[in-house]
Amino acid sequence: MNTQRAEITRNTKETRISLALDLSDASTIQIETGIPFFDHMLTGMAFHGSIGLVLRAEGDLDVEYHHTVEDTGLVLGDALHQVFSQLGSVHRFGYAAIPMDDSLGEAIIDVCNRPYLVYQADYPQEYCGKFPVALFREFFWALAVRARINLHLICRYGLNSHHMTESLFKAMGRAIAQAYAPKAGGQAAMSTKGGL
Repeated sequence: MNTQRAEITRNTKETRISLALDLSDASTIQIETGIPFFDHMLTGMAFHGSIGLVLRAEGDLDVEYHHTVEDTGLVLGDALHQVFSQLGSVHRFGYAAIPMDDSLGEAIIDVCNRPYLVYQADYPQEYCGKFPVALFREFFWALAVRARINLHLICRYGLNSHHMTESLFKAMGRAIAQAYAPKAGGQAAMSTKGGL
């Protein structure tokens, strides 16, 4: 059994989501949420983090993108926590800084079972195409809570909301790959407390 794999399904009256995550094999990346810009960001995250990700989401997009975006964060967070639970011990910390033209995005992860989100991004444009960038806070908050991680996402500067968001998602992928790399020794090897 590949303990770096997780499969999660979530069905509600608002969304139907299935996700397969593989942190050991990035050969398959297929993402279809019905929201093209969101798909673009998630694809960049998976590709640059060398993460296998198959995601299908159907949601009430006629109402708004909110439910689909937030619930995708919940499901991805659940998958990351499942991988951590199966492995029992990971390297814990991940960090990446990624430039995208005018923008510089940083992602820092602590797999610590204490969820928290710091999210700093002063977007100059409220929309990327039809996508309201304010929804990304909902996505990252949902992900952090369900994965039980401390997640800091900081876009240090940028002139273009598309570039700013893309730098954050690419950095997030790299940080996930580092933080969830398997480590021997169980949770005692992850903290001076002898456990998380």
